[in-house]
Amino acid sequence: MDYPELQETRIESNTIYRGKIVNLHVDNVKMPSGNISIREVVEHPGSVGIIPIDNNGDIILIRQFRYPVNEVLWEIPAGKLDPGEAPEDCARRELEEETSYLARHLEKIMSFYTSPGFSSEVLHLFIGTDLVPGTSKPDTDENIKTYRLSWEKIKIMMEAGKIRDAKTLLGLAAVALRGTFQ
Repeated sequence: MDYPELQETRIESNTIYRGKIVNLHVDNVKMPSGNISIREVVEHPGSVGIIPIDNNGDIILIRQFRYPVNEVLWEIPAGKLDPGEAPEDCARRELEEETSYLARHLEKIMSFYTSPGFSSEVLHLFIGTDLVPGTSKPDTDENIKTYRLSWEKIKIMMEAGKIRDAKTLLGLAAVALRGTFQ
């Protein structure tokens, strides 16, 4: 293990809540100094996000109401991994469910921790290209609208602070850094 002098050791763990998407547990940990501290941890099975780019270079974004922040957000299509599901399979499923598009080419560009201060969630980010029509199959608890936007329009929206979802901002920045849009 890198940096063993920074490692904390779990002494005790108490599960507070088991839910459909997340579990919450509170752990007592021993710190390298010998002090005892408390860590609240949201266990999450992981997720995917997809930046779908059509043959014209437009990006498909969705709008969706997010209850915890009480706002309708601009987002890339995304979703939670099912037990045993490979991230690429989840990306294909979520893209079709949320946008009614299939990606003939899917490329993983990175994986990252969404909020490592309190959550175990790892999000796998993909670019989807060579899009073809599929079938929209939103989950029964989702109400999603799909939009096709030019990179120029997205840049204006980002600069104006209209895109506020972290996975979306990171995904769009990663695509821009790759030189996809000049």
